[in-house]
Amino acid sequence: MRIALIAESSLLLILLLGCLSGHDAQQAAPPNPVCQTSCGRVPIPYPFGIGHKDCFLNEWYEIFCQPDTPIPMMKKSNLEVKSISLPDQNKIEPVQATIRVTLPVKYSSESCTHINGTSLVLPSLAGSPFVYSVGENVLLAYGCNFLAVASQAELVIAGCNSTCKQQGSFRSFDYCFAERCCSSPLGEFVLQELSISVGKEGMPKPGQDEDCGRALLMDKSMSYDAASGSHSQEFVIGVLEWGIPGNTDLAANISKSCPSCQTISDGPFPDGIVRFSCRKGYTGNPYTIGCKDINECNNPESVCTEVCLNYDGGFECKKAGETLKFIDIGLGAGLGLVICLVLLHWSYVKVKKRKEGILKEMMFKRNGGTVLQQRLTLNECNPETTKLFRVEELQKATDGFSDCRIIGKGGQGTVYKGMLYDGRIVAVKKFGFIEERKVEQFINEVLILSHINHRNVVKLLGFCLETDVPYLVYEFIPNGTLYSYLHEPNERFFIAWEVRLRLATEVAEALSYLHSAASVPIYHRDIKSTNILLDEKYQAKVADFGSSKYVPLNRTHMTTLVQGTFGYLDPEYFQSCQLTDKSDVYSFGVVLVELLTGQKPISPLRVEEGVGLAAYFTITMEENRLFDILDSRMLQQAEKEQIMAVANLAKRCVLLNGRNRPTMKEVAILLEGIRKPKLPPPSSGDIHPNEELNGCLSVDHTSEASQMSSDFLTSTCSQVFVNVTSMTDVEPLLCARTW
Repeated sequence: MRIALIAESSLLLILLLGCLSGHDAQQAAPPNPVCQTSCGRVPIPYPFGIGHKDCFLNEWYEIFCQPDTPIPMMKKSNLEVKSISLPDQNKIEPVQATIRVTLPVKYSSESCTHINGTSLVLPSLAGSPFVYSVGENVLLAYGCNFLAVASQAELVIAGCNSTCKQQGSFRSFDYCFAERCCSSPLGEFVLQELSISVGKEGMPKPGQDEDCGRALLMDKSMSYDAASGSHSQEFVIGVLEWGIPGNTDLAANISKSCPSCQTISDGPFPDGIVRFSCRKGYTGNPYTIGCKDINECNNPESVCTEVCLNYDGGFECKKAGETLKFIDIGLGAGLGLVICLVLLHWSYVKVKKRKEGILKEMMFKRNGGTVLQQRLTLNECNPETTKLFRVEELQKATDGFSDCRIIGKGGQGTVYKGMLYDGRIVAVKKFGFIEERKVEQFINEVLILSHINHRNVVKLLGFCLETDVPYLVYEFIPNGTLYSYLHEPNERFFIAWEVRLRLATEVAEALSYLHSAASVPIYHRDIKSTNILLDEKYQAKVADFGSSKYVPLNRTHMTTLVQGTFGYLDPEYFQSCQLTDKSDVYSFGVVLVELLTGQKPISPLRVEEGVGLAAYFTITMEENRLFDILDSRMLQQAEKEQIMAVANLAKRCVLLNGRNRPTMKEVAILLEGIRKPKLPPPSSGDIHPNEELNGCLSVDHTSEASQMSSDFLTSTCSQVFVNVTSMTDVEPLLCARTW
């Protein structure tokens, strides 16, 4: 059991440490894999390179490899390359970044040389990222009594005098201060334009080489064989140190993204040149893919005789007992950390859920949820028609309320098309921010729709109140609004007269149900063509009950703030604020006029004259010009008697005096009779037994028609609801767009 626990804890600790420990980020893009990485036996590491310009950092690092004899040459400096080394901080004495090249030997006279009769000079490194190494090079002089001097810009850097006291042969020296040979280290200077000279000092002795003294700058780890011939060696190996320009992207990326890299500051170097190396315990090329940890425990020459523990950048030797103790401590700490993280996550989730629950409860109350539940319970509504949806259900149904699911926008909010988990297609109405004074309006719409069960009224499926704004979920009505078919004409979707008459009858039946057949009378208050939707069979569905009102059974009217849409608004209601069932009759009459004429309730031309559609229609009928304003597309399909009957009914519905208007029940019966001419339409006495209705048929409307426009614009009500809208900018809440 303990072994399994330790194994599991070890795995968790490794994963945790792997997540928490940062690894070296990749440096600037390494050279292209197709670049040549060597010339002959000489490796060419980046930033040096051969061939394409992407293979080297810039022209100073370009290496030319002679194809016939693979000898690498520095193309810009024209120096033969013997080796290129990267810095290494893991040696006892750290190794710098160097490049070994051939440097010419300086002879005391031109007669001593064999290269075009001219003694060569050291190349200038000015402007390059290279310097002559002061630590790896030494100045040597050979010959009897010759003085060798190294200088830069007339400043003597080093010098020595070779003495010759007795005859003897030259010998090989690493670097020397002895017979016929002298050496001198270089001073701590930035050496880029170095020159050496050699000259005779004093008179030569018999038998001494008078003419061919020589001076040279060479790698102090090499030897100069003076015995191979008096004048045969023209070049020796010298050492250059190198860096890269500090203003390059490569330098910036290394400094920023390589924690296992470091800058080198030892030795003199020109301004603007930086040098990088891997830190101790790491190896690799810092100029390409970064530095990797050295596993010292795999080194057979490791000085660790006990248990070796490797870590990034180093290692540690531990005794066996101490190692197990260290592992147990590490496993315990790792396990404890994992447990702490799990507990923290669990606590965070619990606190988050608790806060979300508190927030949802607060939003539920702010959106009127408590009041709504109480009223629904008191009214004994069917719970299936008033389901309380969770916001997660609605988000899933609408793809997170995606913009592509929007099917309509209106004054109260936005409507989305969605699909519930059971496959039902629904319309989700997302309200805008609801002020406290509008919460009652929202509750009102839910309560009213929960009481309605009619085939021609949009069905409410449920609601959601646990978010900052409430949602209502309706059955989806796919074919848009009556308004769009009447006023956005399309020859392919022209509404024939029979269909118009049927739609009018269905809306009248729905309103009749609301006024008289529902358990509590309901006045819609906003009947208009944009609130009449068409389902898949093009049957009418009355929608948008946000403005509707319950009417107590013992009341015939209510005093309310005026609310509705100009063009449909009952002038009598507008003036008196007395809401009655006849207010819906007037609005329905305007819809009938729309069906007859195909004209909008508010027209810019009629607005200039101060006349709405209802008044314009009434005046036209009184002038016997009805057929001048009817929709010409349906005249060929309809019977004149039917049109006249509907027109007379519409005229009665829009009378200024509400008492002279028919009830919605009468309107529904009359329309049904007009639709079925084979059955004799019911007489006025059958519909309305009192004399008031008969008087309405012969009343003189001349004065009413002339007063309609002016009276409509004047209200005696002390308060008018500010959200009264104009039909010129009405946008339906449920449009005909689909997925």
